[in-house]
Amino acid sequence: MLVERLTSQGFRFHSNDGLRVPVVPFRPATPAAPRLVSWLEAEFGPIPLALSSWIRLVGDVWLVGTHPEWSESSYADPLVIELEGTRFPQESMAGFFAAEYEAWEEEVSDDPQVGSFVLPAAPDRLHKANVSGGDSYGLRLPDGGIDGIFVTEAEMPFVSYLNMAFESGGFPAETAGGGRARVRKSLAEGLLAL
Repeated sequence: MLVERLTSQGFRFHSNDGLRVPVVPFRPATPAAPRLVSWLEAEFGPIPLALSSWIRLVGDVWLVGTHPEWSESSYADPLVIELEGTRFPQESMAGFFAAEYEAWEEEVSDDPQVGSFVLPAAPDRLHKANVSGGDSYGLRLPDGGIDGIFVTEAEMPFVSYLNMAFESGGFPAETAGGGRARVRKSLAEGLLAL
């Protein structure tokens, strides 16, 4: 629904770099999604039900782009959850996640205060706006709970993060720009909480 509304408003979905290559904003889960879930569980231990469900039932979402009436929309932390990696079919998400885990293990060996592993799911809000930023957003693993902890600049349950994003039409961070309130309201209208 958000993709349809954004498209009808003239939003251009594109990469988060100077090239602004067009991007398909929603890619449904593929038949390979259950294999990725099984691999994640085998490699990292239990994963939250909400994470497993997102991978198997939803797919990948990329709402980065440019809105004709809200030029600062890319600074509003557009909703991105890319776990299956369908935007990059030539890349192995298992390989990417394994490399991230190895880097985390090295970091933990240097500093035991680092905390648990965060499975990357999205660039941080600054990288989405093509500005050098911080660590990727993601989910703490292992976690055998229902919801899971989503790590952004703060930590919150994954479903709470999704609801916050949907309540703001897919753009949860505050920005400047005259059209933001009207655009967000039009995008969020009628969306139900998870």
